[in-house]
Amino acid sequence: MGRPRTNPLSREQQVRINKRNQLRRDRSSGLKRVELKLHADMVEALEKEAIAKGVSRGQLIERILTEYFND
Repeated sequence: MGRPRTNPLSREQQVRINKRNQLRRDRSSGLKRVELKLHADMVEALEKEAIAKGVSRGQLIERILTEYFND
């Protein structure tokens, strides 16, 4: 049966609108998206450290970069 339909838009349309709105919020906050490729072992190490510190992987990377550029 599934969830009751509460929005007239399809799920795909809702996701597209939500992503667009998130990008606008990020831009207005001064955030810029950056993508990079890392070896799997580096990603695993980042993930472990992020879990240990109770933050997201992105937040951990931002902390590391902030410390690097502030030294």
